[in-house]
Amino acid sequence: MIFYIIIALLIALVALIIIVNVNNRDKRQKKIKNNIEEKGKVIQAEEDYQKDIRKAKFSKFFRYLIAYAFLSIMALLVVFPFYWMFATSVKSAEEVMRIPPTLFPQKIHLENFSLAMHQANFGRYMINTLIVGVVSTLGTIITTVCSAFAFARLNFKGRDLLFAFFIATMMIPGEMMVITNYITVCTRYHIGNWKFTLENTYAAMILPFWVSTYYIFLLRNTFKQIPNELYYAAKVDGTSDLKYLLKVMLPIASPTIITITILKMMGAWNSYVWPNLVTNGDMRLITNGLRSAFSSEDGTTTHLKMAATTVVTVPLLLVFVFFRKYIMKGVSRSGIKG
Repeated sequence: MIFYIIIALLIALVALIIIVNVNNRDKRQKKIKNNIEEKGKVIQAEEDYQKDIRKAKFSKFFRYLIAYAFLSIMALLVVFPFYWMFATSVKSAEEVMRIPPTLFPQKIHLENFSLAMHQANFGRYMINTLIVGVVSTLGTIITTVCSAFAFARLNFKGRDLLFAFFIATMMIPGEMMVITNYITVCTRYHIGNWKFTLENTYAAMILPFWVSTYYIFLLRNTFKQIPNELYYAAKVDGTSDLKYLLKVMLPIASPTIITITILKMMGAWNSYVWPNLVTNGDMRLITNGLRSAFSSEDGTTTHLKMAATTVVTVPLLLVFVFFRKYIMKGVSRSGIKG
């Protein structure tokens, strides 16, 4: 009887061991399965992440491709007229008149530049342009600096109201002032026995444009960014307004002043309508002289006209290329407060 009891206990123990082993095996298998599933999820997540990265890179590349393609097309549209001008300037008269036109010169004729300068009296017109440009630029800088300083720092009654009226004149088209300016310039003045007129003189091309509302507005905004504490401290030390302007404000506002100088000089260089009204003959500027020097209607002087235009345009392009950072810095600085 005891023997059978022992056998039953052994069988029960073996069965218990088998059951425990089976349970442990099931747990291990389930754990392995869970690990495999988790690893699969991690791998899938990694694959999805890599796919998202590739999609983002492709999307970024595609956006840049579209943007640069658009900018390249716009750049070609801007640059092509300059290229056509230069290409025409080194062609012969026969090649210029050829139909269809040639995109590249078959033979380069550099003598077109010397012929154009000789025919257009280039030297005289260049001297006129430099005199008008330099003097008008200096006068504009002086009036702009003084006016901007007065509107930005000096306190007087009606300052803001006067500046508002001053800015309102920017809404008046410049063409409306041409007739009154022309009458003023061409009127014959009498001072005792001395009779004179400003017509066909440098003064006629310089004096009407010594004041610019836009430049005053631009420089005044720059001056307003300079802390008032500097001005008050300078006044406590006994510094005069002129010394404060020259020693403190002008160095700080130098980018804007450089910008105004460049823009004013470029405007004087490109001036056409007003000099054409008040001057004639050898007193005209380079733009007027080049226009009147090549007036043939059969197109036989087109290559010379383009050669002269190239010579006139290159200095402006060089000024913009080398001073563009000052232009951008001066304009952006004037629009920032603080």
